[in-house]
Amino acid sequence: MRLVVGLGNPGRQYEATRHNAGFWWIDSIADELGVSLSAESRFHGEVGRFRQADDDCWLLKPMTFMNESGRAVRALCDFYKIAVSDMLVVHDELDLAPGIVKLKKGGGVAGHNGLRDIAAHMGKDFWRLRIGIGRPAERGQVSNYVLSPPRKEEAGQITQSVERSLAIWPQLMAGDYDTAMLRLHTRD
Repeated sequence: MRLVVGLGNPGRQYEATRHNAGFWWIDSIADELGVSLSAESRFHGEVGRFRQADDDCWLLKPMTFMNESGRAVRALCDFYKIAVSDMLVVHDELDLAPGIVKLKKGGGVAGHNGLRDIAAHMGKDFWRLRIGIGRPAERGQVSNYVLSPPRKEEAGQITQSVERSLAIWPQLMAGDYDTAMLRLHTRD
């Protein structure tokens, strides 16, 4: 794993919204690793670099807004010659309840505009860490739902899922995805 991308929207008005779960994850792992993120205009986002097993690795928060996340990912991958298979994208997931987090490789985009744009720029063969945020009661309310803060109990569940997923970081970095999935998907 050489690049971890957290999806979200820039700006203070979006900080606490469900759609920014990927940003929350990147901020958490950056804190854990002691990595500083800084604005990099050539990569259209905030970037942090760290060393893992003698390789340079990056954390990226695209500042292009969700619908254009692929532009930032493509710029960084092209510059540092990172293969799509060496990338993890962390994002909010409507199809999982708050508190659930899943790891998978490839697949469809399930209407997620950030994933759609990354897939358009890079293909679909990347790893995904899907942080459950649940669905709104009414189908037509998805935009309002993802762009609003979670309720208090949901926020606690999302935070717990972020913490649980941070525990598999060593396996992710080692490329031991089977163990990472087993640990993540097995509940005590």
